[in-house]
Amino acid sequence: MSNYHIKNLEEYFQVYRKSVRDPETFWEEIAEENFVWQERWHQVLDFDLTVPRVNWFKGAKLNITENCIDRHLYAHGSKTAILFEPNDPSETSQHITYKELHKRVCKFANVLKDQGIKKGDRVCIYLPMIPELAVALLACARIGAIHSVVFAGFSATALSTRINDCDCTLVVTSDGAFRGEKTIDLKAIVDEALGSCKGVKSVLVVKRTHSEIPMVENRDMWLQPLLDSASNHCEPEPMDAEDPLFVLYTSGSTGKPKGMVHTTAGYMVYSAYTFKNVFQYREKDVYWCTADIGWITGHSYIVYGPLANAATTVLFEGVPSYPDWSRFWAIVEKHKVNQFYTAPTAIRALAKERLDFAENHDLSSLKILGTVGEPINEEAWHWYNDNIGKKRCPIVDTWWQTETGGIMISPIPHATPTIPTFATLPLPGIQPALMDEIGNELSGNSVSGRLCIRFPWPSIARTIWGDHQRYKDTYFSAFKGYYFTGDGALRDTTGYYRITGRVDDVIIVSGHNLGTAPIEDAINEHPAVAESAIVGFPHKIKGNALYGFVILKETGEQRDLANLRKEINQIITEHIGPIAKLDKIQFTKGLPKTRSGKIMRRILRKIACGETDRLGDISTLLNPEVVDAIIEDVL
Repeated sequence: MSNYHIKNLEEYFQVYRKSVRDPETFWEEIAEENFVWQERWHQVLDFDLTVPRVNWFKGAKLNITENCIDRHLYAHGSKTAILFEPNDPSETSQHITYKELHKRVCKFANVLKDQGIKKGDRVCIYLPMIPELAVALLACARIGAIHSVVFAGFSATALSTRINDCDCTLVVTSDGAFRGEKTIDLKAIVDEALGSCKGVKSVLVVKRTHSEIPMVENRDMWLQPLLDSASNHCEPEPMDAEDPLFVLYTSGSTGKPKGMVHTTAGYMVYSAYTFKNVFQYREKDVYWCTADIGWITGHSYIVYGPLANAATTVLFEGVPSYPDWSRFWAIVEKHKVNQFYTAPTAIRALAKERLDFAENHDLSSLKILGTVGEPINEEAWHWYNDNIGKKRCPIVDTWWQTETGGIMISPIPHATPTIPTFATLPLPGIQPALMDEIGNELSGNSVSGRLCIRFPWPSIARTIWGDHQRYKDTYFSAFKGYYFTGDGALRDTTGYYRITGRVDDVIIVSGHNLGTAPIEDAINEHPAVAESAIVGFPHKIKGNALYGFVILKETGEQRDLANLRKEINQIITEHIGPIAKLDKIQFTKGLPKTRSGKIMRRILRKIACGETDRLGDISTLLNPEVVDAIIEDVL
């Protein structure tokens, strides 16, 4: 029996028991049987979660692009690796074979080397969902450079913060991006960001929208001419198992974004293993994840996981609503997609549109449906199951994080019986624990608590770039000897897990983790604002939306509040990006605070959710009278 591909429930329990009884042997067998290594490891695992320190496949040498491309060339060279579906449905799709991908990656890698990029250097990639985005990641990995992809919806301020934090010396961008009916000037955002990024020496520009853009002399270069003259041969750089592969930023509950560092070998093994099992990928399948490569989902389940399994992976540039709400289903029909992986936000948006958008397309090729980014609600789950899967496609409700590198808790199709809203069971090698507030692990079933993991898995992030103490404080200090996820969960009578939401000041909006502190910092820069507090409230499409309580400075003058709301959201857009804009902004005279001055967000959340009859005891507040005033003016 191969541990690499689990096909039924009995096999799952067999493999899971083996993986937790002897994790080192389990992952060693997976690594030996399924990947190419330049040198073998001398120790499978070395860890101490109190430091924290985690090393997998210690001493091994490899290059992840050999495993994602080179080793497939003999048997699968003519197979489509990346199937690019452009924003405009009238534009021809691209079928990029493994042989062509190899050529493109080698050429791009040689361009990077010609620009002075070497092993260990950081490269920022700020591109739309076009083939060059995937190629850029792989080209960096080919030569040992560390890629830092920034989602192309982030603002210039957010981009410059990320570039400076990990000292990127080169940026890859494009003249612009197509997004539905819009054309976005990406280069202008990069130019603004680089005004405060003194370390960037070169900018490589992909021609996508053919817009007229300024090019800075001695810094900016069009990419295509450089590719045309580059050699299509590039030897893969030998990488240590624990050499960093990429830095990817995620929002924290406080302070600046956290640059999560993922290393080479463990990430490769785990992303490939979980892709194979969660999506039950077979050789001739066409797999489509609708995420953006700017997020971890795109890294693990558009690029590295699928390509390590010689899969055909769809890369979609557009949005589900353009040219109309049938676009997803038209693509499924056109390319005969077998596995479809998207966010609950997208499902809820699609579910509120006319059903004939889906019914007018042949979805019979679908075998497995997936959700990612946040827990899916029951209504959306049933709509997805009934109308897209026709009650014959298992739904994998996957739970994981940027920090985990790969899916942690999920059904395995045709093996794990599913229940709406439950992520179900941990994948092999994952040992979840539910903790109470004082740090005791809760045993048995029918319990709820803070979700932790008690043993390291291969793709766990190794540190926060440049700040290991913050990594320790954030993930390993709340419960000693455990990784703390920041999520709450319950375990039902059968042992199934359901994620109940964040327990810190991070709000999941449309699948994006947004820390409240950076948003509040942006709002407080408005000259009229004295103080602010952000909470989440339920939203039919986004899952959660943002509600801002804002105290204005006293001036004695009449103010145009509608205009102030626009200005506040504009500041948020400039500092973070439009994804962080507030749906509701309530101006108030005060905020509920403890005697030590801490804002009681619990009370604000109840007010924003309309649960004013369930506030609990507020008499201990420094200013309990302010609560009534807030309720009176609630939006």
